[in-house]
Order: sequence, then C-alpha cells, then structure tokens
Amino acid sequence: MKKILKFFDKLEDKVRGKLSHYPIVYALFGGIGVVLFWRGVWHIADDINISSIVSILIGSIILLVTGVFVSAFIGNRLIISGLSGEKKLAEKEVNEIKTEEAELQDLQSTLSRLEKKLDHIDQDIEKR
Repeated sequence: MKKILKFFDKLEDKVRGKLSHYPIVYALFGGIGVVLFWRGVWHIADDINISSIVSILIGSIILLVTGVFVSAFIGNRLIISGLSGEKKLAEKEVNEIKTEEAELQDLQSTLSRLEKKLDHIDQDIEKR
C-alpha cells in the first residue's frame, strides 16, 4: 500500500510541476476531474436510491465532522476578515485602499533600509 501511495505522490509532483507552467490547461484538467468525480458520486447515490433529504443529511454530517462545511461555503479568507473586522475589498473606499498601499510601500522602504544596515553590519564583521 505504501508503494502505491508513494508512486501516486511522486506522479502528482511531476504532473503538478509540468502543468503549473500552463495554468489554463491545468485549470481545464482540474475542472474536468472535479466534474467527473462529482458526477460519479451523483450516479452512485442514484444507483442506491438515496433520496434528496437523506443526501443533504449525510453530506452535511460528513462536512461538519470533517470541518469542511464552513470553509467550503464561506471560505477561510472571509472568516478571517470578519473576525478581524476588515471590510470586503468591494466595500472599501478608494482612500482606504490608497492608505493601505502607502502603508505597504512604507513597510517595503523600511525593510530595504534594514537590509542595507544588515549588509553594512555583515561587511564590518567580515573585515574584522
């Protein structure tokens, strides 16, 4: 079993490495895989005559138990932004966005200055 898992793990790494250079093709393959997977799940449920209500109950229980329910329907970023009190990007005013961009530029310039200081310190240490 470990050999099979190791084989597919290595195969996945190789395929992902190749497809990452072609994002549109990667998205198409991924989309086709997802649709075919869910089509299979749907047909199995039909074949064993699971009703709609039972499907919703079983699916909800599985999603709740695995912790996927909230992240699948809301998303982690939305939860984090809600907890931290952030507004959605669409709700932010232009001034807020410009202020955040300015803050990011200030942080980048501060980091650049710190890098230069560290380089000088490294050079001083190497001279000693």
